[in-house]
Amino acid sequence: MRGTIISIALAAAGLTAAAIPAIAVADELDAYLQCVPYARQVSGIPIYGDAHTWWDQAEGRFQRGNAPRVGAVMYFPPHAKMRLGHVAAVSQVVDSRTVLLRHANWSPIDGRRGQIEDDVKAIDVSPNNDWSQVRVWYAPIGGLGRTPWPVRGFIYPDRAPSLRKASRPTMVEANPVRAPEEDTVGAIIAAAYR
Repeated sequence: MRGTIISIALAAAGLTAAAIPAIAVADELDAYLQCVPYARQVSGIPIYGDAHTWWDQAEGRFQRGNAPRVGAVMYFPPHAKMRLGHVAAVSQVVDSRTVLLRHANWSPIDGRRGQIEDDVKAIDVSPNNDWSQVRVWYAPIGGLGRTPWPVRGFIYPDRAPSLRKASRPTMVEANPVRAPEEDTVGAIIAAAYR
């Protein structure tokens, strides 16, 4: 059925069968999942754009820090072959140096990149125990990868404290009236006019 629809679409567009490999490649790309949409989906943090932009985009919008928490996104800045960075959601904090991650497009699985991995181990290997460097489970070797990857920190799903929009104060805000029990001078003056 699908082949028939593709053939009709090709004929209607005036294309030849040579275009079929391009359609097959497009189908393959649809099945290829990047880390960003998956991290956004599982964490609920609505940041868009390449992974390398997440840390700066989170500033002022979401809390950021260096301690892992369930639901937080671990932010990997660009490094070596990972030119666009990487983001992964923390699914469990096992101990002070171990977490489980949910992420996509880290390990090739069955020879294919763009796959989802849920609850895979990442360990803090930073010299100062500050989560600035981790090793992450890598499916092709069935264990932690050999490469220590830099981590900038964690983006938490909690919104950053919102700043009240500055506006011109009203007369009440500019000159607040205190309750009589708080305004002793006002109480004395009021008593004098009674």
